Amino acid sequence: MKEKLPETMRAAVIDGLGGPEVLHLVRAPLPSPQSGEVLVRVRSAALNPIDTKTRAGKGASGGITSYPLTLGNDFSGTVVQAIDDEHPLQPGTEVYGMLSVPLTGGSYAEYAAVPITAVGPIPHNLRVEDAAAVPLAALTAQGALREGGVTAASRVLIHAGAGGVGHFAVQLAAIAGAEVITTASARNADWLRSLGAEQVIDYRETRFEDALDGIDVVIDLIGNVHDYTATRSLRVLRPGGTIVNVPTRSWPTMAEEAEAAGVRATGYRVTPDAANLAEITALIEEGRLTVNIDARFPLEQIAEAHRLLEEGHTRGKIVIDVG
Repeated sequence: MKEKLPETMRAAVIDGLGGPEVLHLVRAPLPSPQSGEVLVRVRSAALNPIDTKTRAGKGASGGITSYPLTLGNDFSGTVVQAIDDEHPLQPGTEVYGMLSVPLTGGSYAEYAAVPITAVGPIPHNLRVEDAAAVPLAALTAQGALREGGVTAASRVLIHAGAGGVGHFAVQLAAIAGAEVITTASARNADWLRSLGAEQVIDYRETRFEDALDGIDVVIDLIGNVHDYTATRSLRVLRPGGTIVNVPTRSWPTMAEEAEAAGVRATGYRVTPDAANLAEITALIEEGRLTVNIDARFPLEQIAEAHRLLEEGHTRGKIVIDVG
């Protein structure tokens, strides 16, 4: 028997750009899934820097074509409607994945229409309410390491290792067999070592470029917005080494600097990918990859969650309980 769906849902939206206070709750029509999509009843969403940057007029805000806009990329929940009967993700399946905001509707809502190419079953050993913390950050870390060509022979420096993307990148680089070095505050050092980091540099006490050289790959999750981290990173790379800028705005301007230094600068921007997500799922189910949830908020407190993320000291992820 088909689940009877409501006509409207709760959603956190913005009607314009600004501070966290522009986020507010409304009743909105349910999205209508098209061919190649499933309708998911969202249990949880998770915050990412792209959310706060877009809301503030940076990030993906240039792609906004209309308001009100529901932000949010990460989600976990249950399939309630499938347009294509032959697809394995049928109603009742617990799933997780990521959207491409602002090109599609966001996950700060009780329902989301999701392309089947962007979603997969949640790991059997992860609670559905926690699974939303994984997709965008883990896929970004996975893709950035691949872009950098990280192997078991690599010495890798990961900036901001305690953050959402960072704590996945530390683990995935260690799983690959690389020597992992990361920058973080002292309070996160022991935790990051437990995730696979061999060396943790306290960025408040030590200039990383004074402590390192001969690095094969830098995964730069900060860019030049803070103390010229990206440019300073060129100094620690070996000749021919690679810096991967995940704030992709940083890397085009660094091309000449990198070339002059005899290294390569590139950027990485994540896109939804069910096949790559399946690889992440397998690692979680094997117990080799974990997610840390630093805080969780109800949907009604989405503005407070944005404020916390913007403070910049989150260990892992912030989750929003939606339904």
